Amino acid sequence: MNQDAQGFLIKADKICLSVGDRLVLDTIDLSIRPGEIITLIGPNGSGKTSFVRVLLGLLRQDTGSLVHKAGLRIAYMPQKIQIDDVLPLSVKRFLQLACKVSDAAIQQALDRVGATSLLHTAIQNVSGGEFQRILLARCLLRKPDLLVLDEPAQGVDINGQQQLYQLITEIRDEYGCAVLMVSHDLHLVMAATDYVMCLNTHICCTGHPEDVSQHPEYLKLFGSSIDGLAVYTHKHDHSHDIHGDVIQCDGHDHHG
Repeated sequence: MNQDAQGFLIKADKICLSVGDRLVLDTIDLSIRPGEIITLIGPNGSGKTSFVRVLLGLLRQDTGSLVHKAGLRIAYMPQKIQIDDVLPLSVKRFLQLACKVSDAAIQQALDRVGATSLLHTAIQNVSGGEFQRILLARCLLRKPDLLVLDEPAQGVDINGQQQLYQLITEIRDEYGCAVLMVSHDLHLVMAATDYVMCLNTHICCTGHPEDVSQHPEYLKLFGSSIDGLAVYTHKHDHSHDIHGDVIQCDGHDHHG
């Protein structure tokens, strides 16, 4: 529903949703402000994607209220997009199908996500990391007020994930849009997040990433590390582009 959201882009209040006999969302509140990055985390089956679909208006909640700022522009990057392997579709044509835009706008969006060289590549031939960047470029073409990203680092290696989350932060800063990310792993998105909601049908905990990562409810769900992944800060003198080639850094710290 588009109404006066009183300074918020989206305001969800006491959202409840059931599918069949199963309660999927139990009294969920969330307000999204302009320019902030919110990460929604939780285990598989916790209701994350269902809640996002409610926020987008793709699912109707059973009870509770949902208010969108009037004229709100949302760009949605879904968790999965299936493209037929035999469909003759270049990256340029794939982006043209998203919305009616100029060639210059497509080029600018690809430039911004570091995927300029992929313009005429068959969409089926790009890597997982390249495809996620293309999807992000597709979102930018809509000039969104709110960017909704469902597992944006899916199929991307650890170095690529760090770069992708840094890119998302830069896009927020440059475009002034809010970002709502869905993830199952707080540690990987911590540096790119202002606010975290941990969801497991109900809200387990909320707050700044460092606080949530030490919250008893979070630790009960995920433990102190995930799959043995150690989170650490280090310095190095290079990074990698989307093709895996080395790029020399400028001496700033990078976080792993």
